[in-house]
Amino acid sequence: MTAPILPARFDAPSPIIHGGGSRNRLPDLVRELGGSRVLIVTDPGIVQLGVAAEISQLLKASGFSVAVFDQVQPDPTDKNVEAGTAAVTDHRADLIVALGGGSPIDTAKVVAVRQANPQPLPEFMGLHKIKNAGLPLIAIPTTAGTGSEATKVAVITDTARQVKMMMLSAPLLPTAAIVDFELTMGMPRALTAAVGVDTLTHGIEAYVSRKANALTDPLALQCIALSARHLLEAWRDPANRAAREGMMLAATLGGMAFSNSSVCLVHGMSRPIGAVFHLPHGLSNAVLLPAVTRFSIEAALPRYATIARTAGCALPEDSDDDACARLIAWLETLNTAMEIPKLSECQGVTRETFDANIEKMAGDALASGSPNNNPRVPTVAEIARIYRAVW
Repeated sequence: MTAPILPARFDAPSPIIHGGGSRNRLPDLVRELGGSRVLIVTDPGIVQLGVAAEISQLLKASGFSVAVFDQVQPDPTDKNVEAGTAAVTDHRADLIVALGGGSPIDTAKVVAVRQANPQPLPEFMGLHKIKNAGLPLIAIPTTAGTGSEATKVAVITDTARQVKMMMLSAPLLPTAAIVDFELTMGMPRALTAAVGVDTLTHGIEAYVSRKANALTDPLALQCIALSARHLLEAWRDPANRAAREGMMLAATLGGMAFSNSSVCLVHGMSRPIGAVFHLPHGLSNAVLLPAVTRFSIEAALPRYATIARTAGCALPEDSDDDACARLIAWLETLNTAMEIPKLSECQGVTRETFDANIEKMAGDALASGSPNNNPRVPTVAEIARIYRAVW
């Protein structure tokens, strides 16, 4: 007898336009959504690469008034949101285009809802705290990693408290997404590795989450399968179009999966690392994934075994125990192959700061709520032990 399918809500952007060259459909999409004055939210790197200028010119050539706000930093802060909200007012924007990786997209999500939800930003933290819909938002990712273009989640750092505020509310979901893998072709290898393992993490955590459901499971498994097939090749050969396309699709599928089930312990532990050491989100996830999997596996052996078989690191005939052992070994080998460092090897991370903050990081990780969705829910002491294990 199978378990009953419990009620679960599923949100995704509508529409999602994907495939090489799909960015050229942007003017039609802006027109469809009723936009006329467009604010592009991005970061200095995307401006420097010329991508922001390309998108801006595409819109201007179609008659739209366009302004660019590029004051977004990695792991965006409440100050970025404040500046972006001011840019909306200055341009009298009626539609926002988020262009870049997870940081510009997360910032744009919160900027888009800010005028309709003027309460203090920390009140957005948690589940379903944002009530009112904001400006139409079109997300165009330039990295195959965060899946933020397909999620109702944003993570913004509270600079006063040094806490990453995880916000999950339906109004944060982009109105539409354009998923064009050609925009990822220039990604550096280190970024490909970090955001690629972030994508894989999304698939894994969405599948083992206590909130996994019948709609998210197929997306999570497809995300895992595509990541296993294409990530290492995308890292080895950045110009491989098939690998880039596969990872871009994996990222979007993973975003839809975890946004409608949840992330778990990896993400819960990753946010405090980012808040204290300002490491890129994908890198801290990659550092944590093997150790957190080792900790969690005993509580969801059949699910982790399915992940191993889906990834191709275990055979169908392998026992669940053997498949899970192969999964951990494969995750560790993947990190090594793509030169993902240990925490102690990351730039800006010192032992003194680590030791001084480990208890706070462990407490903040548990307080974020994500570890409660993990198959094995940890204590603060267990989280601290995992932090020490990845040092």
